[in-house]
Parts: sequence; structure tokens; C-alpha cells
Amino acid sequence: MSNFEVLETKEQVLLDNDAVARETRARLKKAGTFFVNLMASPGAGKTTLLLRTIGALRERYRIAVIEADADGDVDARTIAETGVPVLQVHTGGSCHMDAEMTRRGLESIHAEEFDLVILENVGNLVCPAEFDVGQSLRAMILSTPEGHDKPLKYPLMFQVSDVILVNKMDVAPVFDFDPDAFRKNAALRNPNAVILPLSAKTGAGFEAWTAFLVQGIEKARLAE
Repeated sequence: MSNFEVLETKEQVLLDNDAVARETRARLKKAGTFFVNLMASPGAGKTTLLLRTIGALRERYRIAVIEADADGDVDARTIAETGVPVLQVHTGGSCHMDAEMTRRGLESIHAEEFDLVILENVGNLVCPAEFDVGQSLRAMILSTPEGHDKPLKYPLMFQVSDVILVNKMDVAPVFDFDPDAFRKNAALRNPNAVILPLSAKTGAGFEAWTAFLVQGIEKARLAE
């Protein structure tokens, strides 16, 4: 018989996180705020996509952005140039935002005053997928240089994402990105995910993304 005890902490951490996330989701739903958790690898095009999204919707909706990084404020400065409110969150080396960090960020930026709040999560395809932050929508970006096999390598990210934005389609041929193979691989992880090919740089395919967002924003406002 062993004389030691094994304490499993991860399950409790996730349970505590999910409780905070539920509270956040309920509060934002009551306010009619649509909250997007945007996840991707570094260099996938999160900030470029944000800039074009803001440009397309800012005249119609009140928008705010939360930038999450281990350190630095480069992206926050870039977003601030658009004139929309932006909050920089430093995670202190953590590879993701959890529900409590997000709650504090949302309170700081007064999220209930906005129609659309977008969290640009820390750049990687692993940690952010594990933590519910109280979002209305989980969106991820997969850029074509990363390859069409990524759903096979990072299954959880694809399993939890409601919409997958396949960015940098303008350079897909250069990197031998196979859209059909990607769709097949993504369907193995999440057959219900909406897949939207686009180019944040050129704007090709972007109307489908903004239309998707508008649908979510309007639905949130009706539930207010």
C-alpha cells in the first residue's frame, strides 16, 4: 500500500475557470455584447485581420479590442491607431488567457458598453484552446503557410473552434496548401466548424467573415 497521495490539480483549475467563464458569458449576454475569442499561431495574421474587420464594421457597431501578449504592446499600438478602444494585457509569460484574466480585462475596458469585443489571444495553437474565457464565439485563424495538416497536429484547437478562418489564400499556391485536404482534416476534428477562406491582406473573401460576425452581433443585440 502506498504511503503518499496524488493530487490532480488540472481538473479543478479548469472547473474553476469554467465557472468564471459562465458568469462572464451570462453578463455579456445580458448586455447584448458579442465577444469573440480570436486564436492563432504567431504570424497567422490576427492583427491584420482585426484591422480590416474594424475598418469594415466600425461605422455600424461600437467595437473594442483586448490584446493579450506575454509582453510588449506592438499590436495594441497598431490597433489604437484605428481609434477604437484597446486594452493591452500582459500574461506574465503565460501562453494563454484564462477566464479570470479575461474577466478583469473586460471589466477594465467596460465591455458592456460595446456591441463587439474581440480578444486577440496569445499566439499559439495549444494553450488557448484549453480555456473557456466566456466568449460568444471561438474563432481561429489558420494561415496557408502553416500547412493543411494542422488539424491532425493540434486537434483540440480545431475541436473547440466555431469558425476557422483560412488566411493568406493569396499565397496558398506558393506553399502547396491544399484546401480540399484541409477541409477533410478539419472535418475529422470538427465537422460543424464553419470554414471561411480569405485574405486579410487583399480583402478577398472577407465579406463572408464580416457577414458571419454581423449575424452574431445582431443575434446578441436581440437577446439583450
